[in-house]
Amino acid sequence: MASAELRHFVKNSKKVIATTTNYLPMLKILNIEKPTVPILFMKPTSSYIEEGQAIKLPHGFTVNQEIELGVVIGKRCKAVKESNAMEMVGGYCAALDMTATCQMKEARSKGLSWLLGKGFDTACPVSRFIGKNEICDPNNVQLWSCVNGELRQNGNTKDFIFSIPTLISYISAYITLEPNDVVLTGTPPGMGPVKAGDIIEGGIKDIVTFKFCVE
Repeated sequence: MASAELRHFVKNSKKVIATTTNYLPMLKILNIEKPTVPILFMKPTSSYIEEGQAIKLPHGFTVNQEIELGVVIGKRCKAVKESNAMEMVGGYCAALDMTATCQMKEARSKGLSWLLGKGFDTACPVSRFIGKNEICDPNNVQLWSCVNGELRQNGNTKDFIFSIPTLISYISAYITLEPNDVVLTGTPPGMGPVKAGDIIEGGIKDIVTFKFCVE
């Protein structure tokens, strides 16, 4: 699909598939072993927002900000080999995986659903569409996020546990990926809680920035 059409990926996306624990430095922080396969979850498309819209915290929720590289799918793909996976990529975006830690703690400990913790309305703020030509090597880009001007996250996708081709190949073995779908690739260390009135800024160094207010 042409980049011009993918610029409206938020409007036309059918699903957001995300992976967790995909940065090597997080293993030491969480004191866990390296996963052998990607750990996946989904966000509904109703969680998307773009600049100019506010992140709205559900009543009583404690929510963290998590900066991520999003991969915008450009071609319908099923059971794609890793060697062909980058051909399926239409472009990229910077994204925030807003995470209700209050929900996730119980979900992890009791084996419950992640839906509310990851999929509430406004839980997936995204930047503008980034063309493939703007990122020479998606496995070596610098991601950052600030809250109220204070740097929290500053990580590089070179620390991926699972590369973009690996993620696309693994996901597409079970779930067909379609044009405008987004794959979120995980977050580097430094995420933390936000509250109403905070301003979150983030992006990809030298490529894109965004700003969202929290309500």
